[in-house]
Amino acid sequence: MRKTVRRDQVLKEAWLGDAVLSLYARERILREGGGIDAEKCSRMTSNQFLGALGEASEVEAELGRVYAREGLEAAFRWIERKLMPLFERQENKRERVAGRPIRSSPR
Repeated sequence: MRKTVRRDQVLKEAWLGDAVLSLYARERILREGGGIDAEKCSRMTSNQFLGALGEASEVEAELGRVYAREGLEAAFRWIERKLMPLFERQENKRERVAGRPIRSSPR
């Protein structure tokens, strides 16, 4: 029973983390690209991407806890520090495989 209570708490925290990550992804995509890119947003928020860092719900839950404790700006900083370096490496690799020139990300 205790395990179920813990898992329920993680899922609640992950739900918030997922929302924060989605907002971050959309804002960043609009800021960098000037338009909507649903595919990139999906890659940035997918369980497959998050799974490279740990169990996806646990990663989102950690983000949700940062948001609940410290607010949106701190959560966005957490994303920049913890998630975006990996995402940028993956995007560069994806572009190389597709034969596109590698872009350095604006900061």
